[in-house]
This record gives sequence, structure tokens and C-alpha cells, in this order.
Amino acid sequence: MDSYDTLYRNFRWHVPREFNIAAVCGRRWAAESSRVAIQHEDERGRRSTHTYAALMSDANRLANALRALGVVRGDRVAIVLAQRPETAIAHLAVSQLGAIAMPLSVLFGPDALEYRLQDSEAVAAVCDDSTAETLVGLRLQCPALRHLITVGVQADGAHEWSRLLARASARFTPVATLAEDPAVLIYTSGTTGPPKGALIPHAALIGNLPGFVASQNWFPRPGDVFWSPADWAWTGGLMDALLPTLYFGFPIVSCRGRFSPDKALELMQRHSVTNSFLFPTALKMMMRSEAWRAPQGLRLRAIMSAGEAVGSAVFDWTRATLGVTVNEMFGQTEVNYIVGNSHQRWAARPGAMGRPYPGHRVALVDEDGHEVPTGQVGEVAIHRRDIHGVRDPIFFLGYWRNEEATRRKFTGDPERSWFRTGDLAVGDEDGYLWYQGRADDVFKAAGYRIGPSEIENCLVKHPAVVNAAVVPKPDAERGAVVKAFVVLADGRLPSDSLVAELQAHVRGKLAPYEYPKEIEFLESLPMTTTGKVQRRVLRELEAERARKAGS
Repeated sequence: MDSYDTLYRNFRWHVPREFNIAAVCGRRWAAESSRVAIQHEDERGRRSTHTYAALMSDANRLANALRALGVVRGDRVAIVLAQRPETAIAHLAVSQLGAIAMPLSVLFGPDALEYRLQDSEAVAAVCDDSTAETLVGLRLQCPALRHLITVGVQADGAHEWSRLLARASARFTPVATLAEDPAVLIYTSGTTGPPKGALIPHAALIGNLPGFVASQNWFPRPGDVFWSPADWAWTGGLMDALLPTLYFGFPIVSCRGRFSPDKALELMQRHSVTNSFLFPTALKMMMRSEAWRAPQGLRLRAIMSAGEAVGSAVFDWTRATLGVTVNEMFGQTEVNYIVGNSHQRWAARPGAMGRPYPGHRVALVDEDGHEVPTGQVGEVAIHRRDIHGVRDPIFFLGYWRNEEATRRKFTGDPERSWFRTGDLAVGDEDGYLWYQGRADDVFKAAGYRIGPSEIENCLVKHPAVVNAAVVPKPDAERGAVVKAFVVLADGRLPSDSLVAELQAHVRGKLAPYEYPKEIEFLESLPMTTTGKVQRRVLRELEAERARKAGS
């Protein structure tokens, strides 16, 4: 039964005046001494169980320690940790201190870390052995960075985590914060210029909850266990996995290390995982893996996917092999979890982004900010106020010290305006949105408008292809031609005959002008740390090649 219209029409926001992430994600569950928060595995396979009571005890100690070091309300504290209990503890501590958590990926190199630390003027950083040496070396370039706290490793001039917490009290009186007070500073990937810090309020967690609950088939249910390989340093891991799971007081599995299909299967079996967020790239790897041909012992009941279009090949595989219909979701760091599916309440259509989740007024707009008719391409935009005229709590507060960049994202007056995502879609008669690519990913070839995602999905349906990215290749006569970069499945080798086979495969399923005139095979595609294909890198590569060829 499709209950979408009723759910969407009757939804109402309830945002309290005072609200704090640590209070709802940790403190309110700590009285139940046996309630499990995190099941952790490290790279060596060692396992540990952490209760909400234990998390809050350590969060209180860390908050006291940070306060003693001079960290005050509004200060930025960098959290440079992967999936591990200390990451959650650090977030809870910083939130209840009234400071601003700044998660940073352990995959960042020195330049990326330096830029964000300098730009944010972070006063403290929490890290482990993966980045401690780098951060020690950056302290001279980051004068605001007064304190470094290291987990499980000694470093010059740093405070070692366990010793620091051992000296602090396990009792802490949290700072009272308003719902609109800043809680998290997350830097965007910088696809159009230098990375920008998106300042997220405590209330944004409330704004995420309708989409999270719906995309996870009405999470939580008794016995639910969540796991996602998404890095907790990014919106996908923090706001789509860690914090909403803790908000409901349920267990989440954490695991350090790179994603592999075999490891994912073992983890899900061992911990009886019921709910997950998996990037399309991860699902494609699973689909091609021998271990996932006929998996046994799984309790999966919901998978959400985001970051790129899933495509019908993966959609059909999960339904047939896993017995789970993938719920696609669309959102951004600035306005997360705004569109998606919930197949148990409204049908998930293969390839569709979904419908606006309850509480979010979403439309497709043209360059002037006017809504486009059904069936026409427009930019996905979300209004500051829902259909009842109430402010939507999903919104970020703005870009860190960059009012001009913030202003450019909106069309209209500050209170009644549209936030423009930069992503293109087409809407159908039933209100589903169909992704057409980033505004800067869509290109014209021989006069035709080309959206890369449809071609990429078609290529991935071929058994020889694991992943694909489509970009324009500059061409003197036609302006550009369609070019595909392809990653092959194990055992398949590049050849002219395979190129012809793949071209014929696309030509037979899509419009004649969409098939790739050129195919280049790569061992891997350039990816962001959040699992998105960096088409921009490949576009720039082709542009540079064209410049050299013409010089």
C-alpha cells in the first residue's frame, strides 16, 4: 500500500527550544547500564563491546579534560579518527561542552588537514596512530591548535587519551544549547573551488530523522543492529549512521579498515546486522564478489544507498539475492536526507532518487528559481519552510566565515527561500525524482544533452564491468564526444573487441548518441573518501590531454 501522501501531508516538526546531540544520543540512555551502543572490531579482528553508560562516562571525562585545557563554548575541536568508540566519545564530549566538533578523515594528507585546521582555527585535535605524526608536524603552521590528544600512541607534546581521561572526573554538567546552536563543522569535498566548512546545528539531527527512519524501513525495531562502512568523519557516516542510531539507543557496529565484500559479509553475519547504509560502489563490489553469490546467515532487512545513482542492475541484484529492496536517498552535507525511498511505505522505483521525505518541501527549479513543469530537467531545491509554513530543521547554518558562498546557495529572501543543491533531476507524475547528474557533470555532445549516470548504469549491467564513469572528451567538430572510463571485473582483460562489445551493449539499450565513442580501461576510478566518483578529475584529465594535443 502506498501511504506516502498521508505520511507527507500529516507530518509535523517538533523542535524544542533547547536541544543537544550528546543529551539525546548518549546521556538519556546511560542509566541503562547494559544497553549496548557499539560493537567494535579493529584491523586485527579484536572485538569489544561498549555500553551507553561506558560511552557517557568517558565522554564526561573527556569534556572535563577539554575544559581544563581551556576549550570553551564555540571552540572547534578536530576529530581525526576512523570508526572506533573513541570517535563517538569525542563527539558526545564536544557536544555537551557546547564546542563544535570538526570530523576529519584519516585518509586526508598533510595539505588537506592543514587547510581545514587553519581555516577553522581549531584549538584542539583528537587523533590516533594513523595521523598523529602528521598533526605534530602541522602544529607550527596551525598556531590556533594548542592541544593534541592521541589515542593509543605517544606523540611529542601531545596528551595521551587514557592518561588524560584517568585524571578527569566521570561527572560533568552539560552546557545548555539551543537547537539552532552550531554542533558540527564538516568541510565539503571542494568540487568547485577550495573546500568550504558547512556549519551544522544540533537541530539538523532532528531534520535527518524522518529520512533515516523511512529509508531504514521504519528503524528501529526490536533486535535491530546497524552497520555501514561509511566513514564517521563524513555526513554519510555521522548523520546517516552513527548519530541517528545512537539517538534511538540501538547498537551500531564499528570496524576499522578498508571496505571489502568478504569482510562485509563476515561482519554482517557475525553481528546479525539488520540495517545498513552502503554506497553504490560497495554494492557493485558485492554484486561481483563470489562470496555474495548465495550468502547465508544474514538478517538484513533494510539497505539505504546514496552518493551516486544505484542503477537497475544493482537494484535488481539486491532484491533477487538478498531479498532486500534498496532505498535510495539523496542529500548533501548542507541539507542532508531530503529525498528518498521507503519501499514498505511507498514503492521504490529502480533508478529513482525517490520522493521528498516527510517534512521537506522539495522542487525542481530553473536558473531563475522558478519551478519547472513535470518531465523537464531542473535543479533540486529545498525550501526553508515545509508545506505547513514551519521552518525545516534540516538546514545548515551557513558556510564557515563565507557569507557570500552561503548567499549564492539560496534563491529568494532569507526566510522564504530555496536552497539550490547543484544536482539535476526530472520529476514524474507521481512525484518521484530521477537523477540526471551534477549541473557541472551534464554536458552536450554533438548538440545532445548527455547525463552520465544513465550511461554508467548501462555499462555496469555488462558482466565485464565493475564500475564506470562518463565524461566529455573535447572534440573540434562536435564540441565533445562521450567517453567512458571503465573498471573491469576480475579475469577480464582490456581489448579492442571488448571496447566494441561494450559500445554495442550501450547502443542497443540507450539512444544512439549516448554510446561512448571512446572507452579507456582503468584499474580504479578516482573517488572521494565518501565513495563518490570524481568525474571532475577525469574531465580535467581529458581537457589537459586536448590542450597538449593542440599545442
